[in-house]
Amino acid sequence: MKDTAAALTRGLTARHIRFIALGSAIGTGLFYGSAEAINRAGPSVLLAYLIGGAAIYIVLRALGEMAVSNPVSGSFGEYASKHLGPLAGFMTGWTYTFEMIVVCLADVTAFGVYMGFWFPDVPRWIWVLAIIFFIGAINLLSVKVFGEVEFWFTLVKIAAIIAMIVGGIAILIWGFGMQDDSAGVSNLWSDGGFFATGFGGFISCFAIVMFAFGGTEIIGITAGEAENPERTIPRAINTVPVRIILFYVLTLAVIMAINPWQSIGSEGSPFVQIFQGLGIGPAATVLNIVVITAALSAINSDIFGAGRMMFGMAQRGQAPAVMKQVSRNGVPWMTVVIMSVTLLVGVLLNYLIPDKVFLVIASIATFATIFVWLMILLSHYRSRKQMSPAEAAALKFPVPFWPYGQLIAIGFLVFVIAVLAFDADTRVALIVGVGWLALLALAYRRWVRPVPVPQETAAAISTS
Repeated sequence: MKDTAAALTRGLTARHIRFIALGSAIGTGLFYGSAEAINRAGPSVLLAYLIGGAAIYIVLRALGEMAVSNPVSGSFGEYASKHLGPLAGFMTGWTYTFEMIVVCLADVTAFGVYMGFWFPDVPRWIWVLAIIFFIGAINLLSVKVFGEVEFWFTLVKIAAIIAMIVGGIAILIWGFGMQDDSAGVSNLWSDGGFFATGFGGFISCFAIVMFAFGGTEIIGITAGEAENPERTIPRAINTVPVRIILFYVLTLAVIMAINPWQSIGSEGSPFVQIFQGLGIGPAATVLNIVVITAALSAINSDIFGAGRMMFGMAQRGQAPAVMKQVSRNGVPWMTVVIMSVTLLVGVLLNYLIPDKVFLVIASIATFATIFVWLMILLSHYRSRKQMSPAEAAALKFPVPFWPYGQLIAIGFLVFVIAVLAFDADTRVALIVGVGWLALLALAYRRWVRPVPVPQETAAAISTS
């Protein structure tokens, strides 16, 4: 597999990868999805994000250990094939691609919704079609162009989050026209307590909380095109705890301190409320620019990640050979074209069922995300078990808390899948996910699994 990475251009610098890692954790899951998590769990959602973030950190450290030792574009699809078998690698790679396609369909749909804020008379499908061609064109250029575009998209998101946190703290201290008896840090434990919706509400929010972290595994895929993966990958992964505390926990804590948690999601976006409190008149316009940037960043990363995964699978014979074609710029252009054409389904859905498409698409991705994380952890666990003590000691980026952290994280992700099964709103994701895995197993058996050579033929070959 060494030639897999060599076929691509190592054009992603430390700055690119650090911001790709940052951008992967900041999206509509924070700007809009967090409202549903708050409504389910109340203030205890902060603890849920901390617990979920700790689990994802273990997943990324496991992925980082393997990526630094073997930086290939196929990433965890390659590692699953190597340590768990070809079928596991086939299912992991295609499930990640499926995850990226589904999430990307949701993001292009969201982009169409956001553009409707300014152009309500323009059909949504036109915006979806335009953005697919625009982002597809960016990904057909060199990987350095992709990294540069993602850097600036992420910079806008980070600036908005920091401005929101600072502005929210200013409102809590000085008021700015919003200060009243309902605002204050005591909102985090008053009116029902920290676990205001009970332990059941706290548990049920994990399906949404974990979905918000989906996409962070793209860090492992960037290793195949990083200029210096031994330095850039560890630096990007080690910033995950800071990202979780700053961009999720602190952001939501400020929001729930300003507004009682019961009102969040029912009186407009909490981000709009904060910008309005700071005296920014066109607060909705400011927020719309930010969420459009978040959607563009997510679509950009989704096409990149799925394309590189398909390229790696094609190298292993688990995808059509046409996906191995690389342009002069070192870009697997055929996978980018395939992703862009696949996303045209989003144009059709937005034309046929514009009111239901986002809910239909977004409810499917959670199972795929958690399955990929489980396969990363299982691949890492098996790889470590096969190492000698000397090999483990020579690792350049060893995972912490071995083996207990990995076992706890595996158990936690299985628990989240169980939550999907018991929640009526998310059960469809589990049903679709299990059906998808069954289809992959049949496809592998039909088209990928090596056909055993008859003994007579084998004997004739050996004597010829």
